Amino acid sequence: MARPRKPLLSTDRIVAAARELVDAEGLAAVSTRRLAAELGVSGPSLYNHFRTKDEILEAVADSVSAQVDLSMFEDGRDWRTALHDWAVSYRAALRDHPHIVPVLAHGPGRRPAALRLADAVYGAMVGAGWPPAQATSIGALMRYFIMGSALGSFAQGFVDDASAYDPADYPHLGQAHLLAEQREKIDERAFETGLTALLDGLARQYERLAAET
Repeated sequence: MARPRKPLLSTDRIVAAARELVDAEGLAAVSTRRLAAELGVSGPSLYNHFRTKDEILEAVADSVSAQVDLSMFEDGRDWRTALHDWAVSYRAALRDHPHIVPVLAHGPGRRPAALRLADAVYGAMVGAGWPPAQATSIGALMRYFIMGSALGSFAQGFVDDASAYDPADYPHLGQAHLLAEQREKIDERAFETGLTALLDGLARQYERLAAET
């Protein structure tokens, strides 16, 4: 019988394997040697697709950016609704792949999906009547907010030991030991609260701009 053929090595296979490794163990776990072992190939074969480990991580980051829904900027939603829905989709992608956020935080660079994302947000804001400088600022502040929310969990930062919160020292933290078990609910509510406040502030700016023109 003929021996089964190994799947051909491809850019997509490398990126998918690297993304799984980053998700499971973090950025430090990725090396060309480790990745080659995961793929069942020799290390040098990776260099036919990527020159360095950093290039692989950039590709992983862009594969996560590609998961963000951009349809809201094309289907007629008003700018505020579009920003809200995009922010929710963006955060969901980062929540699923939190370890890659530090790479994404460097900015889009030359990554195609990240550049399409930036182009969609900026274009939609200018198209809605925001001045170009303001549209740039909106893209930046949304990125700060969304990525910041994905970098860590507020609720998980509290230990589930009531003795850590002595009322003599922390009179207002009597329930803090319960936060961790409600992590997802608390973090989601905090994100929505912050996003609503941010969009409310932008809406007021938008009204002032409209009144001035």
